[in-house]
Amino acid sequence: MSEHMPPPDIVISEETMPILEKLAEGLEHRNQALAAHFFDELARAKTLPVQEVPTDAIGLGSHVRFRDDTTGKDQLITLVLPEQADISAAKVSVATPIGIALIGLRNGAHFSWEARDGARHKLTVLGVENPI
Repeated sequence: MSEHMPPPDIVISEETMPILEKLAEGLEHRNQALAAHFFDELARAKTLPVQEVPTDAIGLGSHVRFRDDTTGKDQLITLVLPEQADISAAKVSVATPIGIALIGLRNGAHFSWEARDGARHKLTVLGVENPI
């Protein structure tokens, strides 16, 4: 994996896109850099009708297992709206750096993201389970 690998493709449902755009707009007043990154990710997303979104695409409510390729550590999280976030229950807000990095990815995707402390992480999506 090169340092400058292109970002993996992302897929977001037409139903979810307006919700995410509103969240990104809300971030502009609190964290302009994070909001800009969120808008960039949304702009490159392929938007599909709900019934056409692949079953392994990460969306709101998805249970996601991923591995930190540096440490080899696996994590299991649920991607949620900010008001549902609870780190002690592994419920991660979509409006965080890792949430923005995960939204729309599919099983097997490799991606990198920058944590709030500036540390770069390279991760691999190992599994996606979506609510029925």
